[in-house]
Amino acid sequence: MRIAIVEDDADYREYAKSLLRGAGYIVHGFERAAAFMKQFRQDTFDLVLIDWNMPDVSGFELVKWIRGECGSRVPIVMVTSRTEVDDIVAGLQAGADDYITKPVEGAVLLARLSALGRRSYPSDPPGPVQSFGEFDFNLPAEELRIAGEAVALTSKEFNLALTLFSNLSRPLSRNYLLEAVWGRNPDLPTRTLDSHISKIRTKLGLRPDRGFRLTPIYSYGYRLEAMIDAPPVISEAQ
Repeated sequence: MRIAIVEDDADYREYAKSLLRGAGYIVHGFERAAAFMKQFRQDTFDLVLIDWNMPDVSGFELVKWIRGECGSRVPIVMVTSRTEVDDIVAGLQAGADDYITKPVEGAVLLARLSALGRRSYPSDPPGPVQSFGEFDFNLPAEELRIAGEAVALTSKEFNLALTLFSNLSRPLSRNYLLEAVWGRNPDLPTRTLDSHISKIRTKLGLRPDRGFRLTPIYSYGYRLEAMIDAPPVISEAQ
């Protein structure tokens, strides 16, 4: 899960980043709301943590901007020292999914984020095989079969395809895909993602007549769409 933290207190921002990264999350911190707003227009996050008392745009206004102008349904948690009942109500009514008052124990924060993640992105417990229509992903073997026929993929191609199928119809930014598959690698050539996208489009035959369409989104990233009613995702247990 990829999380943005909008927090002007450098000490708390670094503490939260360290805590969340230790729990396995990919985390990006923003000292100013304006910097986050610029990035949010061109990037994908799975969850956003927002402080109320920001020096440029208040967290309250930022929540309204995400829900209103952007029309985004990304899960939002306000993490703030404002404890008045009126503030809590206002934050939730503006569009926050949860409101946590500081100070908060690290274990409690992690538990609240995990619970929100389960509600926002429900899924069955992962089994060794995840199926999307005729596309069967064998996770332990990193093997893909289409209608029972094995398709030769590299590890990166397999994980890129699985990330796209796991986020059907959701626009995914280039940064989101790069971090999900390659991790935080600043030396990665910018064309690497495009090259892998081209390869899996060809190898998987991602065409409307096969039920799926993989399209680029200008200055943003890619989106995989189901063109016909495909069977639901199936996770097979051992």
